[in-house]
Amino acid sequence: MERSRLSIFPLSGVILFPGLQLPLHIFEPRYSAMVRDALARDRRIAMIQPQAPGEGAPLFAVGCVGRIGEVEALEDERFNIVLEGEHRFRLLRELDVATPFRQIEGEFLPDEEFESLSAVERASFEHEARAFADAQGYSVDWDSVARLDDVSLINGVSQIAPFDAAAKQALLEAADLPARCELLVQLMRFFSRRNGDEDDSVTLQ
Repeated sequence: MERSRLSIFPLSGVILFPGLQLPLHIFEPRYSAMVRDALARDRRIAMIQPQAPGEGAPLFAVGCVGRIGEVEALEDERFNIVLEGEHRFRLLRELDVATPFRQIEGEFLPDEEFESLSAVERASFEHEARAFADAQGYSVDWDSVARLDDVSLINGVSQIAPFDAAAKQALLEAADLPARCELLVQLMRFFSRRNGDEDDSVTLQ
């Protein structure tokens, strides 16, 4: 599998999946420098979650590389950007660099572009998603949902679902699309059972 040197944006609770978009407001000087560097080279930035708060915290094993699509330069060297997810990657090692932003060597994971669910898996997911949306009071255009392909549906829900950092990481690291779908169903059931509790955050920790 292909290996690459990647500039990373470690951000807890934020997940990017291949084929999806992630809008970001960049304001810290080191990440503004990272955006400028990416724009001058291949426009790539790698999103990955830290395992704990704090500078230089250890990183989770899997992240996703995004390519900068839209970019808006603001005052004070800030940026609004939209990352377009390309490939999941596995962290191999962190590099010793002089840049203000961290860099790693990563190994790209196989694409999921052509994976699919069985009819039973898809129906089970949509049933659970409807129950979850009703329990949370979400308004959903189910006709539009029905037109989504399996990858866009499962990865899209995984990226935006209101789960904690560990749950989102588990979704990103799922071995394949059916495994991610199954985990999503379990998380939605768990969240629905906890609905109304004083602390209703979903956690795998």
